[in-house]
Amino acid sequence: MGDKTALIIGATGLIGKELTQQLLATDDYTQIKILTRRSTGFENERISEIIVDFDDLTSVEAEMAAEDVFCCIGTTMKKAGSKEQFIKIDYDYPMEIARLAKACGKLQKYLVVTAIGANPESAIFYNEVKGKLEHDLKALDLESLYIFRPSLLLGGRKEFRFWESVAKVFSAALSFFLIGSEKKIWAIEGKQVAMAMYNIAQKDQVGTFYYEPAQIRELAKS
Repeated sequence: MGDKTALIIGATGLIGKELTQQLLATDDYTQIKILTRRSTGFENERISEIIVDFDDLTSVEAEMAAEDVFCCIGTTMKKAGSKEQFIKIDYDYPMEIARLAKACGKLQKYLVVTAIGANPESAIFYNEVKGKLEHDLKALDLESLYIFRPSLLLGGRKEFRFWESVAKVFSAALSFFLIGSEKKIWAIEGKQVAMAMYNIAQKDQVGTFYYEPAQIRELAKS
């Protein structure tokens, strides 16, 4: 068994849940910390839940010490209810977690999920916030920063999402006809993103790396 510690944020979400299960299925991490608002329901001797108010992350700073931090947190404008709340969840929290984890002195890899089209100069609010997150995380000068930019995500969710349902119907048929760069805009399974994140975390690469949907699919196979 490995001697690394993993910290997962968003373990109850589509990607985070798959990632947690993947980490539990392997022996690369002796401890898997989960930063969460409430108990996740995962029961395993290697799992340690850090229950916290995300508006007071500094209160658990010491517990964020981990070699590999997987940030899978994210929301939608509909769920957030306002631009301010969306920024708090999709920008403020991932940034603060990165700062605090780095300050612990143990961080080697920070892996984060953003979105295809992320651009701090985008006229689309969602893409602008995701792009600003990428830009400012890079400015933290982390040892290794891995940025995953999936397209529309597929997988089991508690809430209904109209466009995801449409994609599930047409994805299999249309993907046969998509070639080249067109493939990068099509839907991708949350499980594929989780597998790609796990596989990359087992490599020793220093620097900042970006992964688009086509690359994520390939990484999920390795």
